[in-house]
Amino acid sequence: MPGQPLHTEAIVLLRQPAADRFQQYTVLSGEHGLLRCLRRLSGRAAPAAPPLDLFDEVELDLTSSNQGRTWFVQEARVTARPGAIGRSYETLNLASRFAAILARNPVSAEGRMRAAELARQTFRALAAGARPDIVFFKALYCFARDEGYPVKQEWWQGLPAADRAAAAALLNQPVSAQTAGAAAVAQITRHLEDYLRGHTEILLE
Repeated sequence: MPGQPLHTEAIVLLRQPAADRFQQYTVLSGEHGLLRCLRRLSGRAAPAAPPLDLFDEVELDLTSSNQGRTWFVQEARVTARPGAIGRSYETLNLASRFAAILARNPVSAEGRMRAAELARQTFRALAAGARPDIVFFKALYCFARDEGYPVKQEWWQGLPAADRAAAAALLNQPVSAQTAGAAAVAQITRHLEDYLRGHTEILLE
């Protein structure tokens, strides 16, 4: 019985250790959400193209024989590779953290396009050299907001006045115009993470 075919554009969020001649990936498709993909590493059916890397934007031709629980990569084409993310440990660490959060929290069908676009914008900003701590904070806030949580009404309103003003500046100004110190950004990010752990179903780790 022929496998179910699927063509989609996606972003690589996770790359698990190879096993049984297959490399396993978790990708986020704006059309289809999170997909678990296996790509053959050896043998006649193995692709000649190089391995997919974290944060790659890709076009995939996939097939599945188990109703979409697992997809096998038939063809893969990288359309954008934000490789500059790996030049800084902090940037790579925060990009990986955000990718893992996206992979850990499937969104509704209505939210898939927003989540994929947020991932694309976040990884491109990090690759372009934007401050990773601020990009991560803004991405986490936007993800929670897009998932329908009242972060502005509950979390932001509940901050101390000084932190509320600083958070508003972080959220409303372009990253290139930010002047907040690293300690202030870390404190506000911790406040947001504590709120998400205590008041939402978003899994941070």
